[in-house]
Amino acid sequence: MSESIKSTIQLNNGIRIPVIGLGTYLTDDADIEKSVRSAIEQGYRHIDTASYYKNEKKIGDTIKQLIQEGKVKREELFITTKVGTWQHGYDNALKAFQESLEKLQLDYLDCYLIHYPGTYSEIPAGETMSSLRAKTWKALEKLYEDKKVRSIGVSNYTESHLHELLSSCEIKPVMNQVEFHPYLFQEGLLNYCKLNGIVLEAYGSLAGGHEILTEHVVLEISNQMNKSPAQILLKWAIQNGLIVIPKSIKPERVRENSLLDFTISDENIQKLNHLNKNKRFYWDPNNVN
Repeated sequence: MSESIKSTIQLNNGIRIPVIGLGTYLTDDADIEKSVRSAIEQGYRHIDTASYYKNEKKIGDTIKQLIQEGKVKREELFITTKVGTWQHGYDNALKAFQESLEKLQLDYLDCYLIHYPGTYSEIPAGETMSSLRAKTWKALEKLYEDKKVRSIGVSNYTESHLHELLSSCEIKPVMNQVEFHPYLFQEGLLNYCKLNGIVLEAYGSLAGGHEILTEHVVLEISNQMNKSPAQILLKWAIQNGLIVIPKSIKPERVRENSLLDFTISDENIQKLNHLNKNKRFYWDPNNVN
């Protein structure tokens, strides 16, 4: 199994998405241009952002400039953003989409996700979180039907959230973006998504950094294969069938994260799988009804 920066997989609606993308969470305006420019110039074509990250405008500026410079064509890019936790509801989600589209300075998006199954805003009278989620999804279906976005999906959804959605939706989500690393090997969720034709996309692949990067098993495999611990963790996710979106503002790290044209043995994949501690470093959607 050999992945390069050009490797893609097909989503359940027939479009293709690069397996390796650039994450932009906590990348502020001072660094985002350098990060996105470095990624595009090194061959990345998949950029992930969100209204919550507050960097869509700067990403849009950078992409526009790179297109004008002839470094990339719009149709070569796969741009994902997300409706925020405070933007749930049909009208709110449609408005949020338009705001993100304008900030990104694009005519369409490649993928639009519900960022989180819960909200940090007050739930309107007469609504439940479940009914609010359903209305948000209806808005995404409308955007898809109107060809304003090429695919729609979710993020941070558990099996129960997905089951709820699949029992009522007209259009199935193409992906579920979740925290996924050897300390949080969500095998049940992975199998559920595979069974239902939903791609899992991993965020937090390095599990917050230092702890997992110095984990004995990770270092052992890293030394054995002459690859960095980060490369091992990213390739492990890909070999488990996931898309990865590592972030970095350092050009050399952006490049390193894309050099995944090697294969980890089945034995070592199992060793990494068995590091699971059900340990989260980010949001816990299990608390959302």
